[in-house]
Amino acid sequence: MWCASCLASACAGCACNLCTSAASAVTRRSARIAYCGLFAASLILSFLLRQFAAPLLQHIPWINAFDQTPPDEWFQMNAVLRVSLGNFLFFAIFAIMMIGIKDQNDRRDAWHHGGWIAKIAVWAVLIVLMFCVPNIVITIYEVLSKFGSGLFLLVQVVMLLDFTNNWNDSWVEKDEQKWEIALLVVTVVCYLSTFAFSGVLFMWFNPSGHDCGLNVFFIVMTLILAFAFAIVALHPQVNGSIMPASVISVYCAYLCYTSLSSEPDDYACNGLHRHSKQVSMSALILGMLTTVLSVVYSAVRAGSSTTFLSPPSSPRSGAKNPLLGDEETGKGDDKESEPRPVSYSYTFFHLIFALASMYSAMLLTGWTSAVSEKSELMDVGWTTVWVRICTEWVTAALYIWTLIAPLLFPDRDFS
Repeated sequence: MWCASCLASACAGCACNLCTSAASAVTRRSARIAYCGLFAASLILSFLLRQFAAPLLQHIPWINAFDQTPPDEWFQMNAVLRVSLGNFLFFAIFAIMMIGIKDQNDRRDAWHHGGWIAKIAVWAVLIVLMFCVPNIVITIYEVLSKFGSGLFLLVQVVMLLDFTNNWNDSWVEKDEQKWEIALLVVTVVCYLSTFAFSGVLFMWFNPSGHDCGLNVFFIVMTLILAFAFAIVALHPQVNGSIMPASVISVYCAYLCYTSLSSEPDDYACNGLHRHSKQVSMSALILGMLTTVLSVVYSAVRAGSSTTFLSPPSSPRSGAKNPLLGDEETGKGDDKESEPRPVSYSYTFFHLIFALASMYSAMLLTGWTSAVSEKSELMDVGWTTVWVRICTEWVTAALYIWTLIAPLLFPDRDFS
């Protein structure tokens, strides 16, 4: 029992020491990147415990509270969820603490940007304490994480919309033929990838000899959405572009794949499980990569961007906000009588990291149940399938809304 506690403390301590060594170098301008580093440390810690903590966790009575000891995989998933819960609580607490900050004279502004040694210590303590809570707490957190992960997927969509619109605008503004050709190439590649990937999904998830109407419906709906994006974006009354539509189409195809691959093992229409060992690591790497990219992009862009839900035609959507520019300079640059407003929502910033903590736990556990007493891990099941497919449909609705909202409500300002 003491060995398991020491392992969690040692791993958290190592991460803590690595982060603390750089804490003194954190400035106001680099604080957002420092939060990314803390989040990355939690991912590394989760992965290490997932690989090595199972034999030690078996000796903790409030974790191994079963009549028959579960397999090692159960303890691996449980360790990941406990680290995720500690990380989630850290960022959720900061999100609550930062509600209502309007200018840099607020004392909480200094809490957000400074005090990194204390922050890292609190983060490490929270993670260690999570190994002292009973399994019922982890059970509740696991269920909530499935839906919190769905929300984070929506955040990824918003980031993707913001990124693709800025990418498209930056190349169009160059007003050179080579950049127009580049936009065309990206668009063609994305649409070809969407259609080719959909064909692969038909082969994997619509095996011959089985009635797989639900899977066919999901895949066909994805193709219909891809065509709908292009039609709406190219409508003469819509100030849209085909390139963002193609990128969103690829992303929807990816969400469709993740949904179909989450179907239970005993479902005859899920042919992917015959190759699950070969694709599991690549799926994990791809999922973790997109998570890290989303979090980093949110840190350097989302905090200062106000364009997330603005249509591409919105004047604000073309604004060029600095990523880590002068907006993050200290208070001393202006007169004390004129407090500078904060450049982004601290609460929203920390909320993104909290949701990302939930999503990373689902990726590292494969969306499986870590609280089952069965001899085998439970598969993802239909709850996860519908969370992911609904995320795809909401993604489509959100993108189309950004295009048609100015037409439906011409008198309203969507900037």
